[in-house]
Amino acid sequence: MSELVLYDFGNSVCCQKVRITLRAKGLAWQAIGVDLFKAEQYDPKYLKLNPKGVVPTLVHDGKPVIESTLICEYIDETFPHAPKLIPADPWLQSRMRLWSKFVDEGLFDGVTEISFSAMFRERMKAMPEEIRQARFRNVGDPRRTDRFKSTYEHGVQSPFVVHAVAAYERAFKLMEATLAEGGGPWILGADPSLADINMMPFAARLDYLGLLDLWTENRPLVQKWWDNACAWPSFRSGLHDLISAHEFTEMRTHGPKIRDGIAAHLATLRSAA
Repeated sequence: MSELVLYDFGNSVCCQKVRITLRAKGLAWQAIGVDLFKAEQYDPKYLKLNPKGVVPTLVHDGKPVIESTLICEYIDETFPHAPKLIPADPWLQSRMRLWSKFVDEGLFDGVTEISFSAMFRERMKAMPEEIRQARFRNVGDPRRTDRFKSTYEHGVQSPFVVHAVAAYERAFKLMEATLAEGGGPWILGADPSLADINMMPFAARLDYLGLLDLWTENRPLVQKWWDNACAWPSFRSGLHDLISAHEFTEMRTHGPKIRDGIAAHLATLRSAA
């Protein structure tokens, strides 16, 4: 019997991808919480498992696997029973991984900046200066530090938030076209795959912030895809049901505060297209 241990943080979009995948495969795991707001990801013991100091980390029979996109593929390949989340056809595999690239090369930074400008910026403002500066130092990546400082100082007007809005616009524009060409209801056709799982937490965060409709109001196929995702048991048990009432309240309270700014950025992008 394989032992799976997931080092996890509840409202992390990357952890959510992995949890949905585990649920979809019908796997059980032991969860060990890593509190990002207490900087537990920089504990030396954790850094031995994950030198990048990020979550999640999956430990399978004592062997750590890092990077959420790689973890999800590892799970499907290591536990090959149905449902298969990676298609057998190489061309469809390339299409699936296109959505992984959208997430890893644009939406991950994007959702971080949008969430930071809506919620976490308020937490940072309330911190004593020395703790706030320690948080910036603990980011560990100069590029991430620059993004966080910009969003902290300028909020939704940060250029990095504009980049985030543009990344989501590209992704949802392609999703609408892909669903129209393939017939849906899922990105690769009749069944959910890692393409869908990759996107679900990033759509969910916008939805819980009260912002998703800014991208979906004129994209009926994306909206239908999201309705199907919300009804999928693996999504509900791996993501929705594991968010605390406090986290829902925080997102629903702070998201509307940046709605007008996000809408203005979208309008500017679309007028220039």
